[in-house]
Amino acid sequence: MSSWNRQKVRAPGRVNLIGEHTDYNDGLVLPAAIDLEITIDFVATDDLMVDLTLARTGERAVIDLDKRATPEAGRRGDWTDYVAGTAWGLRMAGARPRGFAGVLESNLPIGQGLSSSAALELASAWALSGGQPPLVTGDPPRLDRMALARACQRAENEYAGVPCGILDQFAVAFGIDGAALLLDCRSLDHRPVRLPPGVAVLIAESGVTRGLLDSEYQARRRECDAAAATLAEIEPAVRSLRDATPELLDRARGRIDEVLLRRARHVVSENARVLATVQAFEAADPAAAGRELLAGHASLRDDFEVSLPELDRLVEVAAAQPGAFGARLTGGGFGGAVVVLADAGAADAVRDGIRTDYQTATGDPPIVHRVHASDGAGPLPRPTDAR
Repeated sequence: MSSWNRQKVRAPGRVNLIGEHTDYNDGLVLPAAIDLEITIDFVATDDLMVDLTLARTGERAVIDLDKRATPEAGRRGDWTDYVAGTAWGLRMAGARPRGFAGVLESNLPIGQGLSSSAALELASAWALSGGQPPLVTGDPPRLDRMALARACQRAENEYAGVPCGILDQFAVAFGIDGAALLLDCRSLDHRPVRLPPGVAVLIAESGVTRGLLDSEYQARRRECDAAAATLAEIEPAVRSLRDATPELLDRARGRIDEVLLRRARHVVSENARVLATVQAFEAADPAAAGRELLAGHASLRDDFEVSLPELDRLVEVAAAQPGAFGARLTGGGFGGAVVVLADAGAADAVRDGIRTDYQTATGDPPIVHRVHASDGAGPLPRPTDAR
């Protein structure tokens, strides 16, 4: 590609510090965009063809956005669905995507619960918009990051077929350097929550790759909907598990299936843990935040039943390291990674201790990333040819 009309966009992954399986229950979440990312180096075109090469493997995909303009006609069951689906989602939001030819590079692990799919969607949205802010319907048309996040979520839900909530796309679109983001998934109100000075965030890969389509993720969504419907028979004001309370769960005993009760209990208690973690961060009390992470993992393990023995062991190992404040699985569960809060001065020792004390199924030490909360998706300075 010549350099004069080349452009480059990036989209970060995200780590969810706490607030798991609450987003599709209208609850509270506390994610942060991270400095592991996808970039697309591209040239915009005047047609509706996307020619995209994966730098790591050399795999090339040519995507005809006209022929793949709807989920019914366009779904292929592979990674190109996220690109074609994003173009469809942009159209549904009133934007006008265009084609491009480019190269995609990534240092973002796949299948570790770090939102690689949302990063691909947001990077694609910017490339499909010619490197300019994606515009949505209005008078005049305007950049609206929440509308962009929702367009990408719709692409994942209806085009790729993954029933995720808004958490991932929101975090990738709205990330702020040095801060997590407190999001109310019902009202979409949000604000930054600065991470305390001297606190490091580590992500330890369990070695077990997860897949939302192939896991029990969809079953958990159905169980949450069923729990909310049963609770609404007791308390008509309940529209989702966001409206449930510990007192209502006590009243429901004997009238609700025990499994559904446990699912609801996780969501109710997890929303409370999100607020407690925010309070701990704002009080510069990372030890208290770490305790909330550990409690959250126990709830995901026992009440929501989305953990695995490997994840439980990794959390145990990570939390036992001197200088670690707490840990829990991050992402949907059924594999993936663990997020660890650690003293920044001890972060290297915590990482090394995890790698010494935990082995993956292959007998290898786990990959452990030290990540920094980063800005959200957008353009990078224009590339230039090497001289």
